[in-house]
Amino acid sequence: MNKGPQILTPEIRVTEVRLIDGDRNEVVSRQAVEQLAEERNLDVVIVSLESSPPVVRLADFGKLNFETEKRKREAKKKQHVVDVKEIKMTVRIGTHDYETKVQHATRFLESGDKVKCTIRMKGRETQHSNLAFALAKKFVVDLENISQIEGSIRMEGRSVTLSLSPKKK
Repeated sequence: MNKGPQILTPEIRVTEVRLIDGDRNEVVSRQAVEQLAEERNLDVVIVSLESSPPVVRLADFGKLNFETEKRKREAKKKQHVVDVKEIKMTVRIGTHDYETKVQHATRFLESGDKVKCTIRMKGRETQHSNLAFALAKKFVVDLENISQIEGSIRMEGRSVTLSLSPKKK
């Protein structure tokens, strides 16, 4: 279904329409509406095709279509697309490297993006998964003032993952 305005075309077979024109709101014949539109040099634009009889109004179709597209563009400009940024670490991460990862996560969360933290384990490190869970909990605690955890901390194969989203203001 077309989301923009539509013109009343010959394919749309109706004999009567409800004309909304300024303070007028009345049911008239299709021929009368088309004649009135021709006199005013306007188009018959469909407001609602589902109602009985269909609701139409007289307007300049090109101008109406342009304004509709302009409103869509403005709405699209204002919306923010939330990205998921991933931060990867290992269990044996150094303190300075860990602080850098926390700073990156803070920057991502403050810009409105979600953060997925992955703590990878290699070889025998999987036997000590409690260290990875402890690191994940520390990560959550360090970012608790600007984020909230989504779901829980979980083990996926050889890695521990968690998702954080920015706190609502």
